[in-house]
Amino acid sequence: MTIPSFGRSFPKVSYSVLARATDGFSASNLIGSGKYSSVYKGECFQDGNVVAIKVFNLHKRGAQKSFIAECSALKNLRHHNLVPILTACSSIDSEGNDFKALIYEFMPRGHLHKVLYSNGGDEKSSNLNHITLGERLSIVVDVADALEYLHHNNQGSMVHCDLKPSNILLDENMTAHVGDFGLCARFKVDPTALSLGDSNSTSSIAIKGTVGYVAPEYAGGCEVSTAADVYSFGVVLLEIFIRKRPTDDMFKDGLSIVSFTEMNFPDRVLEIVDPQLLQELILGQETQTAIDKKDVQCLTSVLNIGLCCTKTSPSERISMQEVAAKLHGIKDAYLRVN
Repeated sequence: MTIPSFGRSFPKVSYSVLARATDGFSASNLIGSGKYSSVYKGECFQDGNVVAIKVFNLHKRGAQKSFIAECSALKNLRHHNLVPILTACSSIDSEGNDFKALIYEFMPRGHLHKVLYSNGGDEKSSNLNHITLGERLSIVVDVADALEYLHHNNQGSMVHCDLKPSNILLDENMTAHVGDFGLCARFKVDPTALSLGDSNSTSSIAIKGTVGYVAPEYAGGCEVSTAADVYSFGVVLLEIFIRKRPTDDMFKDGLSIVSFTEMNFPDRVLEIVDPQLLQELILGQETQTAIDKKDVQCLTSVLNIGLCCTKTSPSERISMQEVAAKLHGIKDAYLRVN
């Protein structure tokens, strides 16, 4: 295949250049791995830039298709809340085997799952990274803007199909960028038939998502739709503010992160949000005995959007255009009083 230029000035690179940048793809530079690829940090690359190099495991069935799909998905996408791709490499490695890689801007804060749960390797510890309410609002706004662009940009609509915290990366300013456009994200929707839940606007090819984030209609064999991305976004939003994974041990016997939120909404939202977030809000008050009503209203409004996104019926979910508009309003109102 012809490797696209991605419309950027960054030059195409060879296997040898990438090998030098990663010290021979050493384990010390490995920063992530997935089904079809591994991601390495490239030091002092091209005039001192630091990059993330996604190397595809071509021995794995489907990896070649994933590389092609990601190239195809990204060549026409331009948005500040998508992970910026710099260039691609289609070459031969030191042993004469095919080599495929994508080179992205490096995101120094890593992915959102790590930020939410990193505590020295013990995810059950309470010693978690602190994320302020303002930062959480900014993250969900950034992700909503990215999905709105994917669903409603003038190139047609793209469905991400695998939105989850590990596919949301954070730069040094905690700005969120949606990434990982592999096999799932190759599906495009006819922009003239862009209505949530409309099977005519979707591909009939079956997809695989991630347990806990996949929309319930996929279990019944429904086709790919933007409404399923909306559902996944809603789960991620609830997870960010409650700080519980949708696969947490507490979610069993019919209880999910969605139903757990519904059961406690709106009167008991302070009982289910992240305790560290509550502590931040209490310390921000002069009396340090109660949380300001405006903060409670902010949390309630945000969680309500999560519930609107995770309705069981795809046709009842709001669009990402409406989600983004509402979240921008909530964030702006919060910043005006803080």
